[in-house]
Amino acid sequence: MSPHIVPLARPTRRTVLTGSAGLFALSACGQRGEDVSGLLRVAIDNEPDSLDPLKGQFATSALLYKQLHAPLTEYSPSGGLAPGLAQSWRSDDGRTWRFRLAPDLKWSDGEPLTADDVVWTAQRAVDPRTGFANLGDFFAVRGARDALAGRAAASDIGVHAPDERTVIFELDTPVGAFPVLMREFYPLPRHVVEALGDRWVRAENWVSAGPYVLRQASALTYFLERNPHFHAASGVSIPHVRIDVVEDEATRARLFRSGDLDLADRPPAEQIGFLKREIGDRLHAFDAPILTYLKLNHRKPGLGDVRVRRALSLAVDRQFLADNFFSGEASPTLHVIQAETLEESTGPIVPAPDPDAARALLEEAGYGAGNPLRLQFRVASGARERVAIAIADDLRSAGFQIDILASYPHDINQAVAGAHFDMTLGFFNRGLKAEPDFMLEPFAPGGFADDTGWSGPGRERFAELMEEARGLVSRSERVAVQREAEAVFLEYQCNVPLLHERAFWMISPRVRRRDANLQPQLWRDLSLG
Repeated sequence: MSPHIVPLARPTRRTVLTGSAGLFALSACGQRGEDVSGLLRVAIDNEPDSLDPLKGQFATSALLYKQLHAPLTEYSPSGGLAPGLAQSWRSDDGRTWRFRLAPDLKWSDGEPLTADDVVWTAQRAVDPRTGFANLGDFFAVRGARDALAGRAAASDIGVHAPDERTVIFELDTPVGAFPVLMREFYPLPRHVVEALGDRWVRAENWVSAGPYVLRQASALTYFLERNPHFHAASGVSIPHVRIDVVEDEATRARLFRSGDLDLADRPPAEQIGFLKREIGDRLHAFDAPILTYLKLNHRKPGLGDVRVRRALSLAVDRQFLADNFFSGEASPTLHVIQAETLEESTGPIVPAPDPDAARALLEEAGYGAGNPLRLQFRVASGARERVAIAIADDLRSAGFQIDILASYPHDINQAVAGAHFDMTLGFFNRGLKAEPDFMLEPFAPGGFADDTGWSGPGRERFAELMEEARGLVSRSERVAVQREAEAVFLEYQCNVPLLHERAFWMISPRVRRRDANLQPQLWRDLSLG
C-alpha cells in the first residue's frame, strides 16, 4: 500500500447524515498523524452513481470523471477550450468535424490508445444496452437518435476512423460548439470493457487515460494515484488523492475547519457568513452556472394545469430565501439563464410574492377553501429542508396544502425517475460549463432534468427552438434563440426557477491553484505547498 494511503474507519451512512456522530467517527481516526505531504484530501457530498462516464448522471460522478478519464478536448486552466486526447480539430461547415489525436497515447496499463477506442466508445454511448441514459452531447451525431431508439445499429452512426490517429464525426446539423461539447466525452479502453463488462470500473480492474487512476474504493472512500501514462503526466503535481463521501454539509465544514480536509465544496448556505468570519480567505466564492428550482410532476392532478404552476411561482418569496438561507450569496430569479450570460447590465427584477394573485389562479383552476390542492414536497434532509419549510409556508399562505417529506437524495432521485412525486427542490450545477448554452439544455428533450412529464404544444415549441439553437454556429444567434426558448419554458412554467447560487469551496492554504478564478475541479492543475 502506498505510504500516503491511510484508510479511515468509516462511519455509516446514518452517522454521516446525522452530522455530529459522523464528525466523531471521522475525527477519531488519527488523521492528524498521517503523512499528507503528497496527499490531497477531498470531501464530496454524495456517492457517484457510476464511475463509467457513459452511465453516471450525478454531479459528483462528473467531478470524478475529470480526474480519472481523459476527454477528447479539454478544459484549459482558465476554463476555456484546450487540446486533450485530440491535439487539433477542424471543420469547414460545422457539420463534419475531424479530430487528430496526439501521438503515442496510452492507457494506464500501457496499451496503445487509438482512434478505434474513440469510435467504439461513441458507438457504445448511443447503444441503449450500454450507454447514456440520454443522448447528451451526442444529440447531433448522424444516426445517434435512431441508434438510441433501437431503430438502427450503433455501428451505423456517423463516427469513423480513417487511421489510428484520426476520428471524424458527421453531424445531422451544424454545431459550431461541438469541440466544446467534447470536453466531457471520455473514450474508454475497449480491450478492458469488452473483456470485463461492468466489472471494469472496480479498482482491481481499473484502466483509464486520465491524470489519475483508481487504486482503492470502498463504500464511502476512494483513493486515486497519479497515472504515469497520462498524456500530460509531467504537469500533474499531486501524486495521491483521497476522496471521502460526507453527505452532511455541516460535517464537511467542521472537518475542513479541523484541518482534516484540503478541499470541500457546498458548505451549509446558512453558515456562509459565519465561515467568512471563521476561516476567512480559505472560503472561496465563484460565479457559477447553478440553478435551484421547484421541479413539478406534470402527471399529477393539478400540476398539469399551467395556472397552478404559475400560482406556485407567484407565491414564493425568493428574496427571503436568498437573504436568510444563503447570506445574500444567491440571486433570486425568475429565469433559467443567468442575466450575466445574456450580457444584460442588470439582472431581472424579481417582484415580491403575490399570494392573492396565486390564490385567484388556484380558484380559476378549481381549487379553493372547500377543495384545496394538496401536494407532497419531497426534499433532502439537512440544510435544504429548512429552505423547503420556508417555501412551504409561502405556498400555504396562497391556499396550497403542503406536506413535507424529508428523505435521502438517492430516494428522491428514485422517486423522480419513477414519477412518484408531486414536487421537489431541484438543483443543478453545470460545473465548469459556464457558457449560456448549458443552462437551458438540461430541460431540453433528452436532458437530465427533462423528467417532469411535460407535454403538449408548449413542450413541442420549446423542443423546436432548442433544436434550432443547437444548429447555430454563431454564439449571438444561438443565445437569441435560447432566449426565445426560455420564454416558452417560462410561459408554461414547466418548472419554477428560484435562485442562481454561487459555488463555494473551502480550500486549504496548502493547495496551490493555477487560476484563482476557476473552481478547483481539475486536480491535475493543483499542487501542494
